[in-house]
Amino acid sequence: MAGFLTTHVLDTARGCPAQGLTIALYRIEGGERRHLRTLVTNDDGRTDEQILPASEFRIGDYELVFQAGDYLRATGQAGDAPLFIDEVPIRFGMNEATHYHVPLLLSPYGYSTYRGS
Repeated sequence: MAGFLTTHVLDTARGCPAQGLTIALYRIEGGERRHLRTLVTNDDGRTDEQILPASEFRIGDYELVFQAGDYLRATGQAGDAPLFIDEVPIRFGMNEATHYHVPLLLSPYGYSTYRGS
């Protein structure tokens, strides 16, 4: 099986998928971050394509940066500035060629993630 990466963002405050949230993917090598791509979530809170397709998959360290603040402002959940949560960086390693799924559960005052399936 070839490796690939997907994500899913759920707005736990509103109880729905987080549509229109921008996500950047970086590869971490030698302490340096290299931008690979930027995608936006669809109406199901997922990206229309794999965030890291099998054709580009490599074992290593990566970082997803979720632009939560922009999403929270767009949905009227931001509250007063400065925001409690703005960018959400999640750094993780992929050590085998398989499907990795890194979801984000988001609200204006908290978030969580896990290795999904």
